[in-house]
Amino acid sequence: MRIHGKVVVIAVCFGVFLLLYFLGGNAADDPLLKQVVEEEEEEDGSNSTPSPSELGRDVAAKFAKKAPVGVRAEEPLKRRKEGKAINRGASVNAKSKPRSNVARPVSKYGRPEEVMHLAVVACGNRLDETLTMVKSAVLFSLKKITFHIFAEDPLAPQFEEKLKQWPRVITAKFQHRIYPITFSVGNADEWKKLFKPCAAQRLFLPVILKDVDSLLYVDTDVLFLRPMDDMWSLLKSFNSTQLAAMAPEHEVPKIGWYSRFARHPFYGVTGVNSGVMLMNLTRIRSTMFKNSMIPNRLSWEDLLHPLYQKYKNHITWGDQDLLNIIFHYNPECLFIFPCQWNYRPDHCMYGSNCKGAEEEGVSILHGNRGVYHDDKQPAFKVVYDAIRDFPFNDNMFQSLFYPIQTKFLDTVNTLCGRIPQVFLRQIEKTMKKVFEEKVIRHARPHK
Repeated sequence: MRIHGKVVVIAVCFGVFLLLYFLGGNAADDPLLKQVVEEEEEEDGSNSTPSPSELGRDVAAKFAKKAPVGVRAEEPLKRRKEGKAINRGASVNAKSKPRSNVARPVSKYGRPEEVMHLAVVACGNRLDETLTMVKSAVLFSLKKITFHIFAEDPLAPQFEEKLKQWPRVITAKFQHRIYPITFSVGNADEWKKLFKPCAAQRLFLPVILKDVDSLLYVDTDVLFLRPMDDMWSLLKSFNSTQLAAMAPEHEVPKIGWYSRFARHPFYGVTGVNSGVMLMNLTRIRSTMFKNSMIPNRLSWEDLLHPLYQKYKNHITWGDQDLLNIIFHYNPECLFIFPCQWNYRPDHCMYGSNCKGAEEEGVSILHGNRGVYHDDKQPAFKVVYDAIRDFPFNDNMFQSLFYPIQTKFLDTVNTLCGRIPQVFLRQIEKTMKKVFEEKVIRHARPHK
């Protein structure tokens, strides 16, 4: 009897072992378990395979209780998430709502991803200059950007071809749309010839880009030395009546162009420069503007052509003059940002007169007067050439910042070159910031 008893015990133990082995094998192949394991791997940022003991604990935690009849479909998902929170020592809120099943574009941190919008108008020989501007925005910005490029018909395929040649790691950071040059009111040929070729196109952006809420417009001769994100954040500084932002045309009224020569109304004491213009297009489209033509207010689109007809014989700088006239009569609609966000040769060729740039460095460099392409202001040309020629895959400190720093030695005998810290301070700070944001902060800690 004693022998028979031992045999029975051994047989029972063997049977239990086989049963556990069979159940364990099936559980390991269960698709729901695989999904949970994959979810945890994604959250941990690791593809390592859990140990058998860890897998056993996960199985016990997630499948020990069966859902009763009538339990909603969201509850197993909720219970799995609560199980993971408990395993990691996190507190669980019993009253937390189940996650919505509606798909939304989110960043890798779980928040809706904000996309910035930037517009530029390119005609004539502005292809390379525009591409260099786009390159500077992509190199330094942190959020994704949608570029709205308005170009003459011959330039459009050239933009497509050039942008396709950029590395995928760069093109993944932005989208682009190319539009023809169009004017919704008045004579198109007349608008196109106003000041520089196609420059008046910017006046019609609120009318054309009806699906865009906010936008940064820049001239082709603009370079970002700081993330566009910082300029974009100024939209949050607008009060309830402000719908656009620009920098003063000059800091010193005695040497400013508008204060000395303008034959039409202009904003403030020195006027404003439209080469960098931040716009809330939704507000522009919905606002009725005061004007000098009729007692009633007019919408943006209805205002443009009559305003041009009235002042066309008195304006020198085309669309910029029209904007000055609009905001002269509607000053409450304009937000003024400091000169370092639109730094031009005028800020240094008559002596340094942009205090913000002296203290913080240039944030956006505006090379008007053609200074990127001649030797009149070599300090501006040094920065432009370095960004234009920078190979995307190279180290920015070695192949961008150091060449600029070195070549500035040849410009110290010029009015703008004698203050190199104005040009170098912000770009050095920006490179460190981009490196910290994209490399250090998101690097996986070693365990």
